[in-house]
Amino acid sequence: MGQKGPRFAVSISVTPIAGALGAEIGDVNVADDLDDDTIADIRRALLDHQVIFFRDQTLDVERHKSFTRAFGELFVHPNFQFGQENPEIVYVRREPGDEKILGQGWHADTTMMAKPPMGAILYAMEVPPTGGDTLFANQYLAYEALSAGMKRLLEPLHAVHNDTRVAGPNLDLNDKRASQVRDDENWRPTENLHPVVRIHPETGQKHLFVNPIYVHRFDGMTEAESQPLLNYLYDHAVRPEFTCRFSWRRGSIAFWDNRCTLHLAVHDSHDHVRHMQRTQIA
Repeated sequence: MGQKGPRFAVSISVTPIAGALGAEIGDVNVADDLDDDTIADIRRALLDHQVIFFRDQTLDVERHKSFTRAFGELFVHPNFQFGQENPEIVYVRREPGDEKILGQGWHADTTMMAKPPMGAILYAMEVPPTGGDTLFANQYLAYEALSAGMKRLLEPLHAVHNDTRVAGPNLDLNDKRASQVRDDENWRPTENLHPVVRIHPETGQKHLFVNPIYVHRFDGMTEAESQPLLNYLYDHAVRPEFTCRFSWRRGSIAFWDNRCTLHLAVHDSHDHVRHMQRTQIA
């Protein structure tokens, strides 16, 4: 999907950061009460570039939630509910010595849900002096680069998504990282089917919709039968020419379209704290 020209009603600036996807948005303070035209322009930039970034922002919890609500209802993640005051907020924290971090494999968020989140807004509260970047991959381009034969093979298929690799009492993730998930005995897995090739509801474009964190197999096939083709798609979907890389600073925001991108947190800031605040959009 190529970059598009400006179609903006107000004076935000949009500067692409890579050829595949990603743009930095300037001339806007997202903590303000933004008017409808500005919100529309930000949404247009998101649709055009799949992930957009803001620098030098200051967001408390209420302003973070308010900005998120401008684009849809707040999504409450079922695996991060511990009776906290703000169930819509997820804190993504990395401490020195963590063996694992949240989001370190390529994925789209929470795809085991019947209706996965439309997007997410991640705000940097504390970042390491170097490292801790996030990579994003354009799944429009991943689909477009497939052969005609592969497209025909994939379009009738559905994949089984569930969250047994990321939560529940049978994992030991909470012993290895600061970001905690539910692992209590009352936890139950969530599982749903999604098409392998989806049509974006706003752009009308086809894109791949598989990821190695949540997808276990194709519907109607065993895991062993599914794995060779899934492995090919996982490698293909994140080819370097489909990606961009974002280096965080304190006060930075990343806002990604969860429907047509994958992302990955780079686990290379071993001696430093990385503390982020996230909302998701239903």
